[in-house]
Amino acid sequence: MTSPPVTVSLTLPSDLTQLEALLAWFNQYRPPTLPLEEWLKLELALAEGFTNAVRHAHRDRPPDTPIRIDLYIAATHIELRIWDRGDPFDLKAKLQTLPPQIAIDAEGGRGLRLLATIMDELAYQAIEEGGNCLILRKTLKPTPQ
Repeated sequence: MTSPPVTVSLTLPSDLTQLEALLAWFNQYRPPTLPLEEWLKLELALAEGFTNAVRHAHRDRPPDTPIRIDLYIAATHIELRIWDRGDPFDLKAKLQTLPPQIAIDAEGGRGLRLLATIMDELAYQAIEEGGNCLILRKTLKPTPQ
């Protein structure tokens, strides 16, 4: 028997001190059939996406600028959407400029490469109302119960 889909949202200020609250919120939705290792990868991707929104998209914006996180969990996949109010950014073009392996001491790009490695689908889209949406999608391969 599969669980019903989960669709939830959380809005937080653009402040890195909110990361703990974000992860606590996220962890209450872990599907019991999903291996912990896979969930921890999703948690890492969420933390990286939120941190990027705060540090980069909202770099020149007030700390109360909201970041909304949408979580959708279905039997076949998990999707996270992180909505920011930053300037548009061409994620695909940036990923193409990064080397396949990024050095530990590199100035930047490690987080984007990490997201591209963890997720099955990764997109960053400008939205008409202003701002952007980072879409993180992972296909689920649950373990048998």
